[in-house]
Amino acid sequence: MIAEGLRIRPAVPEDAGALAVALLRNRAYMKNREPYRTEDYYTPEAQAGVLADGGVRWFAVRGERVVGMATLSGIVLGPLRSASLGYWVDEEHTGLGLATALTEEACRAAREELGLHRIQAGTLLDNHASQRVLAKCGFEPIGTAPRILHIDGAWRDHHLFQRILHDDPPPGVPADWAPSDGPA
Repeated sequence: MIAEGLRIRPAVPEDAGALAVALLRNRAYMKNREPYRTEDYYTPEAQAGVLADGGVRWFAVRGERVVGMATLSGIVLGPLRSASLGYWVDEEHTGLGLATALTEEACRAAREELGLHRIQAGTLLDNHASQRVLAKCGFEPIGTAPRILHIDGAWRDHHLFQRILHDDPPPGVPADWAPSDGPA
């Protein structure tokens, strides 16, 4: 349950302006958790490009104001059927359950709408709040990636997590297909 007046909805291309405003409003707050961004990143034009990059996104909104976002990116189908999850919440809206609600919606849609098997997420080592969100949403730790992302002026280590959404075979593979005992 999220706070009254807040809702989760899919992002649409017309949200570029509202997203740019939200990112600009939270720029200083997210600086130590996000990669370097150029000035034009915070424009509606740049965010229109982001919204069209092939990722799938959901917004937490209060009225028309964007106050959080979850993104599934790097979506791979075929036998892997996986994606990476990222999310953020507006500084003024932390502690209201938005990150959990966004993560759960992304996982639901990943399974039910995209037919994915697995979601991966990473957090900075000291981002305990995000680690709690992932644990609450059924993610399990799978390791630590050294110097995986350049954030706030340095290459930063991340703890990696995954959530297996189901164990059904990929589309087109018969449910009763059994693995062989090895190469023939």
